[in-house]
Amino acid sequence: MKKAIFALLLSTSVAAGLSAQLPDALGVQLYSFREQLKTDVPGTLQKVKNMGFRTVETSVFKDMSAAGAKKLLDQYGLKAVSTGADFNELSDPEKLAAVIQNAKALGSEFVVCYWIPHQGDDFTIEDVKKAVTVFNAAGKTLKKNKLKLLYHPHGFEFRPYGDGVLFDYLVQNTRSRYFNFEMDIYWIKSPGQDPAAWLRKYPKRWKTMHMKDQKKDTPGDQNGHSDVEWNVVVGTGNQDMPAVMREAKKIGIRYYFIEDESSRSIEQVPKSVEYLNKFLSPEKK
Repeated sequence: MKKAIFALLLSTSVAAGLSAQLPDALGVQLYSFREQLKTDVPGTLQKVKNMGFRTVETSVFKDMSAAGAKKLLDQYGLKAVSTGADFNELSDPEKLAAVIQNAKALGSEFVVCYWIPHQGDDFTIEDVKKAVTVFNAAGKTLKKNKLKLLYHPHGFEFRPYGDGVLFDYLVQNTRSRYFNFEMDIYWIKSPGQDPAAWLRKYPKRWKTMHMKDQKKDTPGDQNGHSDVEWNVVVGTGNQDMPAVMREAKKIGIRYYFIEDESSRSIEQVPKSVEYLNKFLSPEKK
């Protein structure tokens, strides 16, 4: 009996040790826990801390200032290294000033735009050209303020255009010194693309990633639509994760944010952590 108790305590302490040693590069997008955050911000952040995370991607919490959010995150040993900004905020000088103020108050390094506005499912080259103008200008302003602007594609950018796709135009007409990209592997896979191939094609433009797997029979979509319940534990879905991680590590991705939009995120994220940590733990360098 004593041996059994000792073994249990040992295994628990080892597990806790592994959790505490998660590399800073492995973070979580707090949108994964949006439902829990609606009712219990401190309790949810405690759970995030218990999962071993030290870095997160998040926007300012509802009814809380950026300074207040920073203070609360500090209490749980969490740092918001990346935060979101709406496209319309980036295109409006006054709103952009507020974005910069909030990002600095949070202590963030990256500001990420998650959506280029367009009419329904009709995404065109004109929408891309407008985005090029906004991203180049906003990115220049953010750089002056020691912040880095990224865009997170959602699949509709991979429609054919010229000799490639619309995303090629976006990359080739924006300036890397001011603006780059966050890859969400779910939304690269969704329109039938290969995340590893795109990491190889533009190795200097991808800076952070959302690690999000799809169940194996997920239907393709080129409009940025999906059922959140198709999110599964990273490494158990249709992604070629060894290939993705091999290319991501090769090009020096700064942060890998686990994002799980399903109703099972509290249960699934720790399993995704366990899988991804095998690629990112110090002995794998």
